[in-house]
Amino acid sequence: MTMIQSIAHISLVVRDYDEAIAFYCSKLKFELVDDTDQAEQDKRWVVIAPPGWRKNGGTTLLLARASSVKQEKFIGNQAGGRVFLFLQTDDFHRDYQAMLAQGIEFERDPKVMDYGTVAVFKDLYGTLWDLIEFADGHPMHQTKDL
Repeated sequence: MTMIQSIAHISLVVRDYDEAIAFYCSKLKFELVDDTDQAEQDKRWVVIAPPGWRKNGGTTLLLARASSVKQEKFIGNQAGGRVFLFLQTDDFHRDYQAMLAQGIEFERDPKVMDYGTVAVFKDLYGTLWDLIEFADGHPMHQTKDL
């Protein structure tokens, strides 16, 4: 699976870092890239990335915790407002079955569209993601030998 996005960093507001890291790394096979405590600012920076991220522009996901409910919207806005999160796969059936086996619930069953095959799942914070394999000829289609 590979996530490709037009912006370099996507931020996701989390409520518990360790839970989020466990979910993304164990269930979605993300890689922990950076986990830094800044005690003087009472901040923790956690950066995770999907498999194959180095081959695809180094796209990463920043896990950020808001200190108040008001800040949650602000953190989301750092990523350019509304962000559509998706995981791109080069083998939809394989990854869909693997995610089901991990207990991930899909909000929308697989559907074949003009642009590819897609299903929607929810992470442990209720954030919706598309699992997508772009069709041949689509600008974001990738081959298995990348």
